[in-house]
Amino acid sequence: MPDRTDASLIALRRILRATEIYARDLAHQAQLTPSQLRLLQVVAEASAKPTDIAQRMGVSQATVTALVDKLAARGLVERRASERDRRQSFVCVTEAGQGIVDNIPDALQQRYVRAFAGLADWEQAQLVASLERVAAMLDAEAIDASPILTSGDISHAPRSK
Repeated sequence: MPDRTDASLIALRRILRATEIYARDLAHQAQLTPSQLRLLQVVAEASAKPTDIAQRMGVSQATVTALVDKLAARGLVERRASERDRRQSFVCVTEAGQGIVDNIPDALQQRYVRAFAGLADWEQAQLVASLERVAAMLDAEAIDASPILTSGDISHAPRSK
């Protein structure tokens, strides 16, 4: 019987590599990070206030501001002042941004969502419990994470206690 510890580490590494490869391919094809792409998709569905975008993506408002700044500089989104309250603004997708959304490659998380949805309810529950257990084993429960599959420089990862 193969060593289960090695088998589990190999499975984790495959997941991490799939995420890294997806992020690299996406950056090459769409010239966007997965987070930028997700924000673009959210705004393409409906213009929204930055606070609403942050809540929907599961990230801080500061992160949304940085993402919007980068996308606005490329002409993919724009900020529009609210007609009711000039202190509020909405983020809207531009024609160029919509063109990217319409032509993006199949996202890794979209493939996962389709496969996950095809599982029986008990399998979904078991998988979620197992993944949450792995996160706990890695002391990762407190790490702020959105449902965006991405990878990045580990030097920017939060340090463990």
